[in-house]
Amino acid sequence: MKVFQLYILSLLSGLLLSFSWFPVGFTPLIFISWVPLLIVEDAIFKNELKYKTLTLFVCTYITFFTWNIVVTWWVKNASLGGAAMAILCNALLMTFVFLLFHKVKKRIGEKYGYTLFICFWITFEYVHLDWDLTWPWLTLGNVFAEMPNWVQWYEYTGVFGGSLWVLLVNVFVIKLKAHHSKIKSSLIVFSMVLVPIFLSYVVKKIEDKGWKGGISVVAVQPNVDPYNEKFISSYQEQLIKMLALADQKVDSTTQYLLFPETALTEDIWENNLNQSWSIQTLQNYLKKYPQLKIVVGASTAKVYGNLEKKSATARKFTNDVAYNTALQLDNSGNIEVYHKSKLVPGVEKMPFPFIFKYIEDFAIDLGGTSGSLGIQDDRTVFVSSDKLMSTAPVICYESIYGEYVSEYINNGAQFISIITNDGWWGDTPGYKQHLKYGALRAIETRKWIARSANTGISCFINPLGEVLQATEWWKPAVIQQRITLDNNKTFYTKYGDYIARAAFYLSIMLIIYSLFIRFKILKK
Repeated sequence: MKVFQLYILSLLSGLLLSFSWFPVGFTPLIFISWVPLLIVEDAIFKNELKYKTLTLFVCTYITFFTWNIVVTWWVKNASLGGAAMAILCNALLMTFVFLLFHKVKKRIGEKYGYTLFICFWITFEYVHLDWDLTWPWLTLGNVFAEMPNWVQWYEYTGVFGGSLWVLLVNVFVIKLKAHHSKIKSSLIVFSMVLVPIFLSYVVKKIEDKGWKGGISVVAVQPNVDPYNEKFISSYQEQLIKMLALADQKVDSTTQYLLFPETALTEDIWENNLNQSWSIQTLQNYLKKYPQLKIVVGASTAKVYGNLEKKSATARKFTNDVAYNTALQLDNSGNIEVYHKSKLVPGVEKMPFPFIFKYIEDFAIDLGGTSGSLGIQDDRTVFVSSDKLMSTAPVICYESIYGEYVSEYINNGAQFISIITNDGWWGDTPGYKQHLKYGALRAIETRKWIARSANTGISCFINPLGEVLQATEWWKPAVIQQRITLDNNKTFYTKYGDYIARAAFYLSIMLIIYSLFIRFKILKK
């Protein structure tokens, strides 16, 4: 096969991956999306080409750069630096993973080749969840967020079950060409696609409980322009506007009122929360509604004593640490605090602070400050003063992390509150993808989600991942829904990303095996 043909196949793989993604893609394309790239790798593996590693590097980067730029180009609207990491660096990381698979395959042989590919890729997705350059937007299992009825079994597997499904089908498709019985092989592939979908509908029928009654929750979408109005209008005007919207739906039966991420733009010091005008205004509003609890996003800061522990990522002007924060207020006078802890690389924090310590002030927090933000170790659950109700305060980017969100449920959350500000991305696929990724958390945990976005899309999501009362882009809105509280834990909630962990350990074993083989060869 000629080199230009390899490049064309690589581009085809990138386009298939891209156009299987929503909101404009055709999901079934994902089941053949890896086939052209695997054909390229196999051709380079078997042929005596010059510069084989360089050729595979270029081919692979073509695939992954195409995929990243077509699906996540919109990141540039919020941050050029973030876009560079999300597109250029992410494609490079993917390329290195694929090259590692190729190198190890050369050492241990074709017999374990596709097992290597599946394990290495899922391991990459798993490791990509928890390090300084974390960007799991293109985790393969996320592609089914547009088709929740296909993956109701995520309550057992999480999104890595979807990743495994995609990779297995692609591997069996490529094996078709070497199989003697094409009809038999084709039937196996079709079964691999259709049986999980059938099982999903069975699970859905079992889990569909109707969910009548429950507590009343109101979510506000203030539609504040994040590039202008957010920093021009006074924080008093913005809060008054939000409370006026809330009054359209809040009544004496309302239990929860949600405002979006960084809705409070006043400079709020956590050491003196009750001295904040915004906090006092919300407390006065609560007096009208004895049952009401308010969950609201804010940009806060805290002064730490010399002996107190501070976040490792936090900037330190003196002893100040800034946070992207969720607060819960109620009529008991108690204020609960949670700090966003999955921060956007290059936007809310500077990666690898021990290396880039002196340029961390260039990290731009979308809440309106600069420099890396602080985080916290535990997932705080907001509990009502009577201990009868509890919610998970999930802030923006955190909603794409399945096991992370499950930690709230294991800590006692009965429903999930997602507060976000997706206005930074403009009217692009970004905010639509973000919403649908969050809907997967409803399936994984079988919990209701109330979602308050600064602008499009605020909504409610039932435990089947079905989006209800979705608001329109760039329009102020307020919505109300009765949702049920649930103390049960799904298999996935209890055991998390066990599929990815198994792939991780198997990958390590295969790498050790490849090193053992190399050692034996050198010894001879």
